[in-house]
Amino acid sequence: MAATPDPVDRRSALKAKSHKAILDAAADLMHRRGSSDFSVDELAAAADVSRRTVFNHFASLEDVVTAVAGQMLADVVDGMEAQAADASREPDSVLADLGATASGDHLVPIVVYLIGIFGGHDPEPSTRHAVLMQRAFDLFTRRMSTAIARRHPDADALAVQLLTAAFCGGVLGFVDRWIEDTGAADTPASRRAWDDLIARLTAVLREPGA
Repeated sequence: MAATPDPVDRRSALKAKSHKAILDAAADLMHRRGSSDFSVDELAAAADVSRRTVFNHFASLEDVVTAVAGQMLADVVDGMEAQAADASREPDSVLADLGATASGDHLVPIVVYLIGIFGGHDPEPSTRHAVLMQRAFDLFTRRMSTAIARRHPDADALAVQLLTAAFCGGVLGFVDRWIEDTGAADTPASRRAWDDLIARLTAVLREPGA
C-alpha cells in the first residue's frame, strides 16, 4: 500500500508551485510590456492565483520585480558553475573568475533589459530605478559569493566573501557611468566598454593604490 503523502510536504509543494507561478507570470508580463508597470490584480490573474496569495509570498510588487531581476542575474552565475563543472581546467584566480562571469557578453544584455524594465532610460533615472537595480545586484552578489566559494574551496572563506562583495559593488557602481558612455545600448562597442570597466575594477581590487 502506497504511503500517504505528508500534509506538510504537500503544503510545501503547493507553496513552491504558487511561488514559481507568480515569478513566471511577472517575468512574462515584464517581457511582453517592456516594463514593470502592472498591478497586483493583473499579476494574480496571470499567475492564476488570488491577490492574497501574491501577498502571502511577497510583501510588494517591488519585491516580485526584484526577485525576477535577481534571478536573471543569478542565472549568469548558474551558467558559470555549469560550464566550470564541465571544464577540465583548474579554477582561475578568484578575481579572474569574477571578471569572466561578469563579462560584457554575459551581463550587458541583462543590464540593458533591466534598465528598460525599471524605467532607467530617462536622462535622470528615478530613485525607484536605482533601488531596484541595487536590490537585484544584492541577490546577484549573494549567488556569486556562494558559487565562487564552491569554486575555490581552499581559499579563505571570508576573503572570498569580501572580495566578491567588493567586486559586485564595483560593477553596480560603474553602471551609471557605462550608461552615460554608451547610452545603455547592447552593441559590440558597449560590451567592449563594459569589459574595459571590468578590467579597471579588477586592477583596482588587485592593487588598490594603482
